[in-house]
Amino acid sequence: MEHLARIESGIPGLDRLLNGGLVAGSSYIVQGRPGSGKTIFANQIAFHHAARGGRVLVVTLLSETHERLFQFLSTLSFFERERIGKEMQFVSAFDTLQSEGLDEVVKLLRREISRQKASFLVVDGVLNARSRAETPIDTKKFIAELQGHAAFAGCTVLFLTSAKLDDSSPEHTMVDGVIELGEDIAGARSVRRLHLRKTRGSSALSGLHEYEITENGVVIHPRLEAVLAHPSTAETLVDEQLRTGTADLDRVLYGGLYASSNTMLVGPSGSGKTSIGLSFLSQSTVEEPGLHFGFFETPGRLIRKAKAFGLDLQGQIEAGAIQMLWQPTTERLLDALGHRLLDAVRRGKARRVVIDSLGAMARAAIRRERIAEFFTALTNELRVMEVTVVASWEADNMFDAGAQMPPLELSSIFDNLILLRFAEDQAALRRILSVVKVRDGQYDPSLQELVFTANGLRLIGTSRRAEMPPDAVSSRPGG
Repeated sequence: MEHLARIESGIPGLDRLLNGGLVAGSSYIVQGRPGSGKTIFANQIAFHHAARGGRVLVVTLLSETHERLFQFLSTLSFFERERIGKEMQFVSAFDTLQSEGLDEVVKLLRREISRQKASFLVVDGVLNARSRAETPIDTKKFIAELQGHAAFAGCTVLFLTSAKLDDSSPEHTMVDGVIELGEDIAGARSVRRLHLRKTRGSSALSGLHEYEITENGVVIHPRLEAVLAHPSTAETLVDEQLRTGTADLDRVLYGGLYASSNTMLVGPSGSGKTSIGLSFLSQSTVEEPGLHFGFFETPGRLIRKAKAFGLDLQGQIEAGAIQMLWQPTTERLLDALGHRLLDAVRRGKARRVVIDSLGAMARAAIRRERIAEFFTALTNELRVMEVTVVASWEADNMFDAGAQMPPLELSSIFDNLILLRFAEDQAALRRILSVVKVRDGQYDPSLQELVFTANGLRLIGTSRRAEMPPDAVSSRPGG
């Protein structure tokens, strides 16, 4: 099978969507309303191409001066002014378009492509060219002539337009690809979305993908369930069981959690989910590191919490056995979080991961119907990466075990399910733990009271409460 030559875009995430990059010698329309990032998008690719030895020609059909354009681009990290006039040439065709028409613009661009030996061309302001065309045929002729000469010269072309063109427009029918930049409003939030509307002769990841404009330019976050519709590698099955950091929980689980499994801890705030996760993480080593991916509590607070029941997370962090990533529950993008987690696991070669919490992560989703598919792709990928996951899910009800279950389609994704709740016992409030599911494994289903001691967490069978250790503090905040 023949593979098409590609041009790296330099835009994080875009080449993944395009199955390797822009097809060399092809032409693309980039469309979107003013402010959607078209100019940044195109210039980011242009500077990246020039930095790798390409020759770039940027042609504007707009009245805005190039110096004003450079002023705005200079705030972005990819901008390198020293390339302008060397590998990159910026030409204004606005006056030619206004005074002489489309035919003369085509002649100008043909000369500049040849003179500059351009391998990448950006034409900004196609809407202006369209407005100067007397008929749709004239627009089609303009695109066809420019496209034909660029293709002959081996030049890849981006046409930028702020018009929302439909699929039957002359421009769409002529080009090889259409990339649409848009925006959705969800409540008070504004979310940028990219849509590959057309990719001729090349596979691509369809659908909507979120993107951001940062100080480094455009960053695209491909939908995780599209990128990882199938895990990146084959799964390796092992029978090894990992210690949870709580000896009594290992007993209830008949030896611990199976390697590469994923476990969901479900319970209300304060029932002990975070503490069980920290105990599990404390078993990490430099050879088999751990990662805490949290939302609600800062690393400093988690270190202090763990110290209260005998764990020295600070020492493990300093030794390189544990990494902590904290992201506050403000305006976040779901796919950005998923890719950040997977990238951190790859970089740190993590073997134990705690996600605290799944609910906070799910809140970043603009479209709630995606949540099950997103977490399916995420957990499947972590499994083939040979990572053992412990994740928490916040329950609303403090006492009713039946009301604590997460949505069925989400709980079925996880191999193991552990419920935590509170129970009133005369004048005391006690934490109760029960293992509901261990996929392909045995476990003790009896109710256990979770207590905190200066030497770690303990589980006491509810029929054996008299055995509670003397240093137990059952009212200690468990998280």
